[in-house]
Amino acid sequence: MAADLILKAASIITMEPSAPRAEAVAVDTETGSIVAVGSLADVQAAAPGVAVTDLGSTVLMPGFIDPHSHPMLAGMVTQEPSYWISPYMGFPTYADVQAKWKELDAALPAGQPVIFNGLDRLLQGAPELTNTDLDAFFATRPAMVLDNSGHEVYFNSVVIKDNGWPDSKPPADPTGARFGRNDDGTSNGRAYETKAILQAVGGVLGSAVPHPLLSGARWYALMAKNGITTTTEHTYESNLAKGYVALASTAGCPLRVALYHMSIEASCGDKETFPVPEARLWKQGIKLWADGSPWVGTIAASFPYLDTPTVRAAQIPLGPGGEAMMNYSRAELDAVLAQYAPEGWQFAFHVNGDVGLDIVLDAYEHALTINNLLGTDHRWRVEHLGACRGDQFQRAASLGVTMSLLPAQFIYWGDLLDGTMFPEDIGSQWVRAGDAMKTGGHVTFHNDGMVSPPIPLLNVQAMVTRRSSSGKVHGAEQAVGMEDAFRAHTVEAAFQIGRDHDLGSIAVGKLADFVELSADPYAVDSDHLTDQVSVQGTWQGGHKIDLDAFLTQVEAIDPTEHAHLATQAAVRHCC
Repeated sequence: MAADLILKAASIITMEPSAPRAEAVAVDTETGSIVAVGSLADVQAAAPGVAVTDLGSTVLMPGFIDPHSHPMLAGMVTQEPSYWISPYMGFPTYADVQAKWKELDAALPAGQPVIFNGLDRLLQGAPELTNTDLDAFFATRPAMVLDNSGHEVYFNSVVIKDNGWPDSKPPADPTGARFGRNDDGTSNGRAYETKAILQAVGGVLGSAVPHPLLSGARWYALMAKNGITTTTEHTYESNLAKGYVALASTAGCPLRVALYHMSIEASCGDKETFPVPEARLWKQGIKLWADGSPWVGTIAASFPYLDTPTVRAAQIPLGPGGEAMMNYSRAELDAVLAQYAPEGWQFAFHVNGDVGLDIVLDAYEHALTINNLLGTDHRWRVEHLGACRGDQFQRAASLGVTMSLLPAQFIYWGDLLDGTMFPEDIGSQWVRAGDAMKTGGHVTFHNDGMVSPPIPLLNVQAMVTRRSSSGKVHGAEQAVGMEDAFRAHTVEAAFQIGRDHDLGSIAVGKLADFVELSADPYAVDSDHLTDQVSVQGTWQGGHKIDLDAFLTQVEAIDPTEHAHLATQAAVRHCC
């Protein structure tokens, strides 16, 4: 490798324990690899004659990695022309949402369909909507509203009519999913879980998102603006491949993407290669959903919800849901693992409840044992883990199972979790990052696509301070150190997605993916990290990313080549 670029910064945080700080880094921009790291004098000696680019007060870190996301789909349901109506996106109450609906119906052309993502029954005080509720706002245009949990969709009577369902009655419930029905069997404007959601609103998505690839690219840009250089697609299906290849092939693409294939597709165990460099796009594993979401009452938990006005208004069953909330029986889990474990795939299991994690770990241990994988570097994963316990994390670590936590559950719902949804001993401990880190296992943080804005710095701040979005402290004993929090978005995340050999830290031989920060995050008040430190830009393989140029190129791509992507925007389960 021959360096042709030297970057000097106020400080370089390498995330390498043997040399945690540096002054300069040399890069071979042809291969995108790091050639030297250290003092400016040492780096210049390793790359003689190369001009120094001085970044001034900028602090460099390895590009952040979000190891669990849904970037293509998130773009289609949150970015223009769709509307992101989550409480933390400027719609704190259901009244705010209703006002937006009235405004849009009056302003938009007649018949233009509308898509909304992020209605939250708990945080906004919204009801579980029916078609009649939506008809009051959208009487003549197709309208669909995705629940913030990602497990439910609401739609109006125009959508029911456009679907052509005989007598307005939905088809038979698909496996693992269901339609909402009135007493007479007609649709009530609701669908639950992947297959039913897609059948109910796929047509709306196809007509409402005219350039789905551009919508996905806008989410890529949002992630990059927050310092992310690598992420995953955790609801991959084979018909998304063309779109991901198109973005990866676009000059200046800001993200590397690992694909996790949904187990519900028969081809999930097929090997796939793509006509782009493997370091830009690769298939990493298989994704399954053990249980549902705490925000709609479908987690497999051993404890009930509190009987409070907020919980009742959200129409959440008190439970406990227990094993009845599992999307798979234990026999079904064993069958999936038995089929694909011998092929070497990494598994990733969405699981929120403690009962759910016990069942998943039992299935994992059984599969690891019969396939002689105990003690090997398999890196099987469990995701979200909001209600799971410290002893379960210890067991996961002992099995070599990596843990990916979703700080957004704590950040945005923390005040409700602690005392309104659950007793303090459960709610205050939600997202037990401290317990997870104490296991010595591999722990990461993620944002889960459209469930929350992709802001790694906010995740770090919340897990270090245990302050929710209101500033209140919950479960202070679950706080983690700054170093561990940043490792969860860099070196540990690289390990989890199988790229620790070339990503996650600033070291010789690794890819030159960097995030520029306005200040040293270790030198500011952790309570105000996101106020005092901002992302100035990102680099991929030694090249500074120009997001405007990237979006302009994607916009010029013929949208008809990727029209099929829009119908896939409903295919996802989230937090």
